[in-house]
Amino acid sequence: MTPEDVGRHAESLPRVKCKGTAERPGWYVDDRLVARMADPTTLVVRVPLGRRDALVGRYPNTFGVPPRMESHHKVEAYLDRADPDAVREAVDLAWEMQHR
Repeated sequence: MTPEDVGRHAESLPRVKCKGTAERPGWYVDDRLVARMADPTTLVVRVPLGRRDALVGRYPNTFGVPPRMESHHKVEAYLDRADPDAVREAVDLAWEMQHR
């Protein structure tokens, strides 16, 4: 999966807009973070804490939670080895959590 693939999916969701730079784009709904690129292959996605462990458990090669994110509503998606359906699922969860 590529950042462009992420962008196409995120921007297909209602009211999602891309912000940031070409190198570090981020996708927001009503100025609330859905996902952003941390580096060329790592996507940070907001997900509900109550759903995060199940998501990581189902897709351990796609997602990880580094120690600095353990108390936050975030996961990292490793796009160079990610299951595209898993990334889209995480982006959808983030959108559901962030839109009002």
